[in-house]
Amino acid sequence: MTIIKISDLVYTYPGGSKPSIDGVSLKIEKGEFVLITGPSGCGKTSLCRTFNGLVPHFYQGELKGQVIVAGQDITSKQTSDMAKHVGLVFQNPENQLFALSVEKDVAFGLENLGMSREEMRKRVDWALNLTGIYDLRERSPHEVSGGQQQRVAIASVLAMQPEIIVLDEPTSFLDPLSAERIFEVIYKLNQEQNITVVLVEHRLDLTAKYTNHLVVMNKGKICLEGNPRDILYSEETSRIGVGIPKATLLYKKLKTAGFEVNKQTPLSSDELADQLMETLSK
Repeated sequence: MTIIKISDLVYTYPGGSKPSIDGVSLKIEKGEFVLITGPSGCGKTSLCRTFNGLVPHFYQGELKGQVIVAGQDITSKQTSDMAKHVGLVFQNPENQLFALSVEKDVAFGLENLGMSREEMRKRVDWALNLTGIYDLRERSPHEVSGGQQQRVAIASVLAMQPEIIVLDEPTSFLDPLSAERIFEVIYKLNQEQNITVVLVEHRLDLTAKYTNHLVVMNKGKICLEGNPRDILYSEETSRIGVGIPKATLLYKKLKTAGFEVNKQTPLSSDELADQLMETLSK
């Protein structure tokens, strides 16, 4: 089932001299874990803003083409309507934190849905525990660190349990260990609850292993799309400027040197280590 369908999308910000999104067509199936990457300024964030209607309703500008998300045409639905289907985590968490306490920020979306107090309490506690910030629940979100703010923003979206979670570099303020914990949580939700995940990220060493659908953008266009193992192995991906996972780079060098390794391109150090152990044991 296609949950996001984009057809011939062109979008230019108000006052822009050229499109930020230039002729993009894309299909995302329900339950996929999609990773969107590419150089800075390639249109990744602009594309994500169309998924919940921020583009064109909030940012306005000129939009051509069609974006259908969860069966809804985003041009005819307000962002408040799309929020029932799409949860968006911004790159800068301060953009979506405003309440007097962490707990109230996480509960805000649920209150707007008119959820019962009992169910709201359960979801808020669940999201706070998943993101490791339960102990901060009574603190002001503006008195905690940037990394903790990022966890609050993620928790507020997780608590909504939408059909689609869109995350725009959601761990940019976190150290690699904390970031990996967040990605594990998101991946678990994807696998166990069939939530569609769209992740914008450049740290592919941490994220490539979770995705089953990779999208590489450059200059407002989709350059490559499909199986992440095939795309990350290709030379074209490197030429675009995408940061290939170190395990994938080492695998390519080993193959070039004539070392016999498994045919499946590894996306993580653990995968490569397992392949090498298997090869050496023969």
